[in-house]
Amino acid sequence: MENKTIAVSRTSVTVLRMLVSLIFIVASLNHLLNVDKTIAKMDQARFGTLGHLLGPAEISVIVSGVVMFVFGIAFFAGFKTRLSAIVLICVLVPITLTVQVGQMATIGPLFKNIAILGGLLFFVLNPKLKK
Repeated sequence: MENKTIAVSRTSVTVLRMLVSLIFIVASLNHLLNVDKTIAKMDQARFGTLGHLLGPAEISVIVSGVVMFVFGIAFFAGFKTRLSAIVLICVLVPITLTVQVGQMATIGPLFKNIAILGGLLFFVLNPKLKK
């Protein structure tokens, strides 16, 4: 497969990065300010038991909230963009598998997360893109 170069507006890359980051910043605040609600949502999900595999749910929710906040802000600012995208993917995938897979009620949020994954992968696969 030939690697072709295309021209992309720097502004469009910045806007994409900033808009994708906002979901993580907002979600992190929800995780940190509404720990019990987040755990309840996880427990009601079809695969919610997966959220308990790494230990107490409270710790998982708080750690994921801190990680999403720190790396969401870094991603927003364009600081260590590729690393931030990779870390956010590592948080997004387990949350998606735990809370949204296997339920018709969450089909919209599932595909929202798939779209967010696409936005993050854009930055992982294009490491030379800068702010």
